[in-house]
Amino acid sequence: MTEISYASIAKKKKLIRGLVLASVVAAGAAITLSNQETSPEQVTPNKSNTLSISGPWEISSLDPSKQGYMLIRMQVVETLLNVDGKGIITSGLATKWQSSEDGLSWHFTLRDNVTFHDGSKLDAEAVVRSLAIAQRKHGTLNKAEIRSISAISDNEILIELSKPYAAFASLLTNYSNAILSPASYEPNGAVKTLYGTGPYQMESFAPPHKFLVKKFDGYWGEEAKIDFATYLTGHRAESRLLQAKSGEADIVFNLEPSMLGQLKSGNEVQVHSELIPRTMLVKVNAGHPFLNEARARKALSMAIDRASIAKNVLGVPGSETTQIMPSSMSQWFIKDVKNSDFDLDLARSNLADLGWKRGENGTLERDGVPFKLTMITYADRPELTTVATAIQAQWAKLGVDLKVDVTNSSMIPAGHQDGSLETALIARNFGFSADPLPIISSDFANGGGDWGTMNWENAKVDSTIDRLLHNHDATRAFELSQIVAQEIYQDAPVIAISSYSQHTSVNKRVKHFRFDPFERNYFINQMEIN
Repeated sequence: MTEISYASIAKKKKLIRGLVLASVVAAGAAITLSNQETSPEQVTPNKSNTLSISGPWEISSLDPSKQGYMLIRMQVVETLLNVDGKGIITSGLATKWQSSEDGLSWHFTLRDNVTFHDGSKLDAEAVVRSLAIAQRKHGTLNKAEIRSISAISDNEILIELSKPYAAFASLLTNYSNAILSPASYEPNGAVKTLYGTGPYQMESFAPPHKFLVKKFDGYWGEEAKIDFATYLTGHRAESRLLQAKSGEADIVFNLEPSMLGQLKSGNEVQVHSELIPRTMLVKVNAGHPFLNEARARKALSMAIDRASIAKNVLGVPGSETTQIMPSSMSQWFIKDVKNSDFDLDLARSNLADLGWKRGENGTLERDGVPFKLTMITYADRPELTTVATAIQAQWAKLGVDLKVDVTNSSMIPAGHQDGSLETALIARNFGFSADPLPIISSDFANGGGDWGTMNWENAKVDSTIDRLLHNHDATRAFELSQIVAQEIYQDAPVIAISSYSQHTSVNKRVKHFRFDPFERNYFINQMEIN
């Protein structure tokens, strides 16, 4: 494991300028914190000036297109546009934005007096270069057909599209499109040294488990009160619980609901539980011979006792759902649909109509072939494993023999691509951007995607999503979204289980904690510690 220190880079930058800086960056990139010289005025991290954060997510790259969600949460990088707690797009590094009537031209005015962490100024040329590099990588920007990105003045850029894309502004809220200093990149666009514009700058990076950020004194917005913040990956829920109880971590994200009682009984931490636009889904291979009919998929849905799972497994009564979106996403939420469709007798009847009969060992059979499936899931979110086991037991009552395979999350897109996946239990985040349409488009249109539908074709959904992508009327957008939501509910290419709550422990020494339901920002610069 290599730890990269940025402190020596910043120190040398005060002494030299221009081209010399590039060579210093290259030479100093591998220096570790342990080798730094400490001047009398230099502040070093310790318990009293450092906020410690723990979560299950690893970070192995400084490239925003790969794992920028941690870089934006820790306030190292920023985007042109932001999202507030209600999903409304707000200003970021751009203070003004507007599109032409035909939706093909988008004009942005940049914020004045913004400085990158390397001391250079944010201007239109820097933004154009950063977005052009993001466009070439895996991220949300390439969901729109961009014809050109250009600077039209020092603080204005113009993005022109080949086709209108109604949700284009929301793409620019995604972490993959964070704006970096030109000095951050190699000539081929690879990120060599991370220079963002946030209230914190990268101090040291020890992939894949830890990094440290330091307050940036030249920040354009609200100045941070805490000198340092560190993020440490805690893979196991039990480990994160111990970090919270011992005070090793001040803020611990993604706690397992069954463990919350151990924290609520103490006096040192507070537990925050907040709804987020994330849904637990069973991803189904609709091309599988057992699952290629909607009645079969609906039967599996009706055999799931969601209310029992929500109460007894997740510990969050009322979180059960049969829809991909929570009620807060009203445009995509169908009002007249029940949160649970549990009906084991009807599920058995539906499968019997499809030719399935119970064999001697209790497993359903058709033409001598048993109804056996494999469900893969991943341990990054510990609740998935326990829910998968609950579904295994519930489907056994239906006569379905389900094997649960706990593996790496990467096996889900791999299984989608090679066709081997049968079912998977996933936690799908629809809050990557202010408007979930880009995610809906990639997950459900034209055959689906790695984290959406698999081998499912629905011409009505395809055409409706296409109209949504080019629509500019809010009333019509609501109507079209409802059509898509209804089709997904009726055809069950994915099976929704539960809406998500984020459970977070916050040590009492932390003041002004604030939770972002879109999980974009930890708001560290607004906090204080005792």
